[in-house]
Amino acid sequence: QALGKHLTSNSPRLVQNCLWTLRNLSDVATKQEGLESVLKILVNQLSVDDVNVLTCATGTLSNLTCNNSKNKTLVTQNSGVEALIHAILRAGDKDDITEPAVCALRHLTSRHPEAEMAQNSVRLNYGIPAIVKLLNQPNQWPLVKATIGLIRNLALCPANHAPLQEAAVIPRLVQLLVKAHQDAQRHVAAGTQQPYTDGVRMEEIVEGCTGALHILARDPMNRMEIFRLNTIPLFVQLLYSSVENIQRVAAGVLCELAQDKEAADAIDGEGASAPLMELLHSRNEGTATYAAAVLFRIP
Repeated sequence: QALGKHLTSNSPRLVQNCLWTLRNLSDVATKQEGLESVLKILVNQLSVDDVNVLTCATGTLSNLTCNNSKNKTLVTQNSGVEALIHAILRAGDKDDITEPAVCALRHLTSRHPEAEMAQNSVRLNYGIPAIVKLLNQPNQWPLVKATIGLIRNLALCPANHAPLQEAAVIPRLVQLLVKAHQDAQRHVAAGTQQPYTDGVRMEEIVEGCTGALHILARDPMNRMEIFRLNTIPLFVQLLYSSVENIQRVAAGVLCELAQDKEAADAIDGEGASAPLMELLHSRNEGTATYAAAVLFRIP
């Protein structure tokens, strides 16, 4: 709060020093109360063109909105979503700005009373095409991972399904999923430790993409597209994963796809019954429920 008072100073150097200090402190200030005025100023700072200011403001907002429902709501109510999207559009290929901005949006679109407002706001401010573009390689894996998480949250809002589909999000997610799965499998086959690429494990990308496709598959048009991209053999393979969360999202997406007869037949044809029967006894309640639902839907 003391630092926040200087953020409106006429001295750019003082503002910048305060911003960097705030950015560094915000890592440990996620539970701090009474930050309304600081959050408002940080949102306003997002309209500045100075790269250092943008880097600090997006990084601080990302930290302060992490697991803090009150801060998420305050930022959403103060046009934070719109400001973050504009920052992403202006940042171009500057990951130092784009990644924390995407992380902040991911926080704002989930688990607080105004999350649905934030999900709608991304669409209304024309953010969806720009966000989907960030899935393109050679973007850094931390940015890609954050973007996948944001897309999953956006898909929770039915009004976002059509614009996400128009932005060709499904083929991109499937492409990333296949690539990440192949990379992960290569290390399993070689018996080597799965390495981190820029601090991200490929299993995290597999889980993220499958989880996003699971939510997107709630929409009948999306279900059809996911099925037509010949994803069922891979989803069935993921049921055998040693990672519990990957089993859960794979069973979840198959549960959605199995609503359509053609897909249900294909799931059965891939021999999914055996791993699904195993998953009925999963410690994870969600996985067991999805597995039971798929078994109920396949012939």
